[in-house]
Amino acid sequence: MAPADARFDAAAERHAEAVLDQNAGVLRELGVSGDVRPRAGRIGLQLRATTRIGAVPLLSPVTGRPDLGLVVRPRLAWTGLGDVLATTGFRQPPTLLPQLPELPRSERRVPSWVLSSILLPRIERLLRSLERRFEMVEVDLPAPKGTVDWNRYATQRLPQARALAVPCRFSDLRDDGELLSALHFAVTRHRAGLLGHRHSARVVRTLLDLCEQLLHRLAVQPPRPPSAAARRAWAQRPLTRSVFREGLQAINWTLDERGLAGLSDLEGIAWRLDMAALFEAWAEALADRLARRMGATVRAGRTEATRAHLRWEPPRLGMQGSLLPDVVLERPDFALVIDAKYKRHAEWMQRGGWQALAEPLREEHRADLLQVLAYASLVRAPRVVVCLAYPYAADAWPDLVAREHAWASAEVPARWAGEWTAGPRSLTVAWCALPVGGEVDGAVDVLQKVADLNFGSR
Repeated sequence: MAPADARFDAAAERHAEAVLDQNAGVLRELGVSGDVRPRAGRIGLQLRATTRIGAVPLLSPVTGRPDLGLVVRPRLAWTGLGDVLATTGFRQPPTLLPQLPELPRSERRVPSWVLSSILLPRIERLLRSLERRFEMVEVDLPAPKGTVDWNRYATQRLPQARALAVPCRFSDLRDDGELLSALHFAVTRHRAGLLGHRHSARVVRTLLDLCEQLLHRLAVQPPRPPSAAARRAWAQRPLTRSVFREGLQAINWTLDERGLAGLSDLEGIAWRLDMAALFEAWAEALADRLARRMGATVRAGRTEATRAHLRWEPPRLGMQGSLLPDVVLERPDFALVIDAKYKRHAEWMQRGGWQALAEPLREEHRADLLQVLAYASLVRAPRVVVCLAYPYAADAWPDLVAREHAWASAEVPARWAGEWTAGPRSLTVAWCALPVGGEVDGAVDVLQKVADLNFGSR
């Protein structure tokens, strides 16, 4: 290597390391790690994503300004992701990162409904939480109320034969008309943007339905953008609740036409979405539908309803503080515990089965299996099924079901089942592949087949 080349590589390596150092906090928002390594004779950055998707700016170590943007897309189709968001009722929507600088550029492969899926629920929450307030009103009434302008009444109303038009001024409890008009205007803008895509995805139709509901509630005020003075006054309200702040952000970003990074060629707002949390919410939504079929109840880890605290003795030597199953479906005679894992194990099992898996993947799967078996000790029912749920591409999933490869199960021997379930009960362990999007009823059917597993009755 020539001395000039060596100096160039050393400078490139220092610059790459400076990029990682400068953007350590930004990369952490997306769960991205990186290192500097040579590739094809050139120094480069290798970035590794986890379960988060989104877009963040990358700051220059020289200027400290956002020169580039990093976009992490889902490995599964955007359409399926939209189906999941719609079916779960937007329980885990994308998170905006307004504390970060805007991205200098974006790409069109991120669909436009992503921003609406963030802002419309914010507007809905703000509308639900709005409180009426007292305002000074000046109006003509047929009878005196509050402070009456008798001079105007005597000089203007009576000479015009308007004896029942008494000019009154009083404090009245009313809705914030200008805020409702601003909300009406913002929802109208989102609806117009979504209409062009209403045939492309279920999530768009769900968001359009939400727009119609909001517009019906906002019909009392005409759609009108707020004045700059009103926007400043709202922003300066003391003790403003988070619901109000987020609702104002939704209005402002809509009015200012600030896009989500990835929606256009303009600058965009940084954002992220944790696919692991979204997949857990998807499993919860499917379990809700299954519970209605089976007459069961559902508890979700998302709401902390399944958390079981561990009390170590002595406390200072304790390790993990609790167990938190993702979903627990229960009846007096049966319990189904679901642990949703946003991993590719279902795909890998289709390629060659357990024997074809590398040892690190086997070890990871064993850890998942032991975790879900530990959850079996938290429920009390004569029959218990614990299930590991993994994601699968919605377009390939029907073929998986047709070949009966969408689930597998094993019975825990009776002499050990009591140890895991704190009693003489039937215990079955299973795994299943759930489609990310697509037909909801088909996914619920697979969960029901898992729930119906009962080796003890065969």
